[in-house]
Amino acid sequence: MNVIVANKYQTLLQSLDIDVIKRVEGEFEVEELIAQFENFFFQRMILDITAIKNYKDIRNLQKLSISLDMDKVILLLDESPDSTSSEYLSKLISMGIYNFTKNVEGIKYLYEHPNSYRDVAHIHQLDNKVETQIIERYEPSHGVRIIGVKNVTKQSGATTLVYMMKKQLEKNYNVIAIEVDKQDFHYFPDRQLISVSSGEIGGLLAKYSNADVILLDLNESAVAESLAHTVIYLVEPSMIKLNKLMMIQPKILKELRDQKVVLNQSLLSAKDVLDFEYESKLKVYYNMPPLDEREKEIMALNRFLVRLGFDKQQIGEEQQKKRSILGLFNV
Repeated sequence: MNVIVANKYQTLLQSLDIDVIKRVEGEFEVEELIAQFENFFFQRMILDITAIKNYKDIRNLQKLSISLDMDKVILLLDESPDSTSSEYLSKLISMGIYNFTKNVEGIKYLYEHPNSYRDVAHIHQLDNKVETQIIERYEPSHGVRIIGVKNVTKQSGATTLVYMMKKQLEKNYNVIAIEVDKQDFHYFPDRQLISVSSGEIGGLLAKYSNADVILLDLNESAVAESLAHTVIYLVEPSMIKLNKLMMIQPKILKELRDQKVVLNQSLLSAKDVLDFEYESKLKVYYNMPPLDEREKEIMALNRFLVRLGFDKQQIGEEQQKKRSILGLFNV
């Protein structure tokens, strides 16, 4: 369910066709809002910026960003030059506040398609006075990046996803793909895929330390998992697989909090994902639909790789369309 905090724009926000569990109206000290919502579970908060007393002082937004999950907050800006200036917006982005707009159409879009850093990077102005909180950007000059992929629900597609990630990334990067403690790579038409045991993985990673990216199909290898810089945990969100998982590992959802959880082979809508987050208390890193490994360009996979920080993927036309819909600023 959703929360609406409104002041100057309460009439505009009444036109939103969303389920609302709580609505508050007026102007509040930021500490009052934190006290009300810090431990209040909601799917989305639509926050009229004028409901925050002294909102033009960016430090009040900083207090809010420390206490609330800003990925779930959509900030409705006013028209004042102070709160729509490039400097102000850049500081919002540096605090991890990516979902902001000036109109109700933008709110509706962000409700279904929340922003990541990449969506607002064109606004961000970096300088030494602003601490940045960016998604993990891949830079070849920083050395090899090791990404592990692990099935949480049984047979959730880790091996196939690693294979498809390799196919896409090797167009621009030097990529090595390794599976640990299994031989399933033999079923793919790629002779460069490598299968090794947990005991061999350390030496093999050292051997390929000149690669740009190493992808690991982790299986159950705790050794390989500990060597990965980033681990993607795959959950197939079908009822039967989730129920089986909870019977075998009743504490698994708690263990996955703050991890990169990807819903793989998922047919869930954006609203379904919000419901899943609400019920599981997890933050979904990406919602991946079923993929066809025979396709040459798969937009859902490209977007996932962009989410991981890789630059050379196709996002141009969609990004321009999105910026237009959101009513973002030419800054």
